[in-house]
Amino acid sequence: MVVVIQIRRAVLDAIIHEAVKAYPLEACGLISGPTIGSDADVVDEFHPCFNTAGSARVYTIDPKDHLRIEREVEDRDNEVIGVVHSHTHSEPFPSPTDVGQAPDPNWHYIIVSLKRESPETRCYRIIEGDITEEALQILN
Repeated sequence: MVVVIQIRRAVLDAIIHEAVKAYPLEACGLISGPTIGSDADVVDEFHPCFNTAGSARVYTIDPKDHLRIEREVEDRDNEVIGVVHSHTHSEPFPSPTDVGQAPDPNWHYIIVSLKRESPETRCYRIIEGDITEEALQILN
């Protein structure tokens, strides 16, 4: 079964912009939308977060940002449906660290690779250490 995640073009552009802006450090943030755990989740918003790790190889979302964003999206009857981060020197595939810190099996994990001149974006689901790639469908 192929899981398709729909994402608005403006949201994807904002994610890539944040990754490029944060370089040489990893960027991170949360994504939100109206549903979670289905085969057709829609990413409506990207919420950039402060990377408290301050690293080019690992990210840690500021807990204050996370809590604030959870409250904001709940006020709009949406929910956090995943996390975004960049890989500054590697492919857009979850690292062992990414897999180890994947907090929610229903979340989508979007990774932007800046290894090459043109950023490459991929999305995954990580459940009990198993990684499954998800298709990104870009909406206008």
